[in-house]
Amino acid sequence: MIEFLQQYNPVTQALMATLFTWFVTAAGAALVFAVKEIKPKIMDCMLGFAAGVMIAASFWSLLAPGIEMAEQLGMVPWLTAVIGFMSGGVFMRLIDKFLPHLHLGLDVSESEGVKTSWQRSTLLVLAITMHNIPEGLAVGVAFGAVGAGLPSATIGSAIALAIGIGIQNFPEGTAVSMPLRREGMSRWKSFFMGQSSGIVEPIAGVAGAFFVMQMQNILPYALCFAAGAMIFVVVEELIPESQTNQKHIDIVTMTTMVGFSVMMMLDVALG
Repeated sequence: MIEFLQQYNPVTQALMATLFTWFVTAAGAALVFAVKEIKPKIMDCMLGFAAGVMIAASFWSLLAPGIEMAEQLGMVPWLTAVIGFMSGGVFMRLIDKFLPHLHLGLDVSESEGVKTSWQRSTLLVLAITMHNIPEGLAVGVAFGAVGAGLPSATIGSAIALAIGIGIQNFPEGTAVSMPLRREGMSRWKSFFMGQSSGIVEPIAGVAGAFFVMQMQNILPYALCFAAGAMIFVVVEELIPESQTNQKHIDIVTMTTMVGFSVMMMLDVALG
C-alpha cells in the first residue's frame, strides 16, 4: 500500500485516503439493510471505541509529530503545540455554537446552534458531519506533512491515521442511519443520510493537504490544530453519548481503551 501511494502527490494521496474513510462511513450506514436495530449497549461500545481511536490519533499521529516538527523548524515546541491545539478547540466550539445540529437520543427541541426549522434527520446528519471536518482535515494535513519532507512525518504514519479514522467512522455512519430507520424512514433514505455525513471528509482532506503544501511553516500548527479539533469532538460529544447508560459504563470505558490501543498499535507499527 505504501509503494502504491508514494507514486502520487500528497493532495491525491489525501483524496484517496479520505475517500476510503468516507467509504467506511457508508459501510456503517449500510447496516440498516442487514439489521432492524442495534442494541444501545453495542452502539455505546462502538461510540466508545471511536472515542478511543480519536484520542490516540490526536496524540500519536498529530500532536507528537507536530511538536517534533516545531523543533526541527526552530520554533518553540510547547508554544506551537498550545496555540495549534487550542485554536482547533476554539474552531470546533464556534462551529458547535452556530451550526444547527442534534445529538443522538435528544428531542428536536434540544437541537444546538442557530435555531432552524430543519428536520430531525438533517440535524442528526449535521451533528456527525461536524465530527468529520477535523477527521478529514487531520488526514489531509498528515499527508501534506509527508510531502513537506520533514523526518518526523512518514507515509506509514499518515496511512495509519487514515485507517484509524476509517475504523471509527463505521459506528458514526451507523449512529445516523439506525435512528432514522427506527423513526420510520426507508432503508435507502436512512442509508443515504448516514453516508452523506462523510462527504465532508474528502473536501476537508484535500483542502488540508493543499493548504499545508503551500505554507509549510504552518505545518506544526496545522497538526496540533487538527488534534485539538478532534479532542473537542471526543470530550464534547462521543464520550458523553457513549456513557449515557450507567448500567454498562464499565464495558464502554474498556472499549474506549481498546480503541486507543488499536490506533496506538497502528501508528507505532506503521509509523
